[in-house]
Amino acid sequence: MDILAEKLGNPPTPEFRVVMLLPMKPNNGADTTRGQLGVLAAADDGAGRFLAATLRARSGSLTGPLYVHAKIGIVDDAWLTVGSANLNEHSLFNDTEMNVVSCDPRLARDTRLALWSEHLERPLADVSGEPHRVVDELWWPIAAEQRERRERDDPATHRLQELRGVSRRSMALLGPLQGLLVDG
Repeated sequence: MDILAEKLGNPPTPEFRVVMLLPMKPNNGADTTRGQLGVLAAADDGAGRFLAATLRARSGSLTGPLYVHAKIGIVDDAWLTVGSANLNEHSLFNDTEMNVVSCDPRLARDTRLALWSEHLERPLADVSGEPHRVVDELWWPIAAEQRERRERDDPATHRLQELRGVSRRSMALLGPLQGLLVDG
């Protein structure tokens, strides 16, 4: 998280973006996750480079929780990891987790495009543009609109929804503290 926070605060290019797709309500570690999201949101400081979102099951106007436990990371359409490890040093190096990593740019890009097409409910052609533009012009507007609709108790029109960056619970500082203590 430190590396991501540093890159959000000092982006390597104006096109730099981070999109995280997470469960709305993790089975455990909710405050840790929200605390870490708070760190990243603070590092972004409203610049719009960081989006935390979730997916909801949707049938017509009815929505419900959708818990996807897969872990996939794609960086710059050049590096791809798929597996069970969470995005922290403890999970990656201490738990009995397994990931497959590929440095095949075509596989990384094709995987990103297939996932973005599914998550954004758009054809591949709509998500194949410059990644930062797709984030700015599709991910952000859809996710924000659906969060606003949910807050107003309006029916959903999409399954993507923005997550708030910080926990509303009293343990909001647990994420950064645990990250420091457990992950060093």
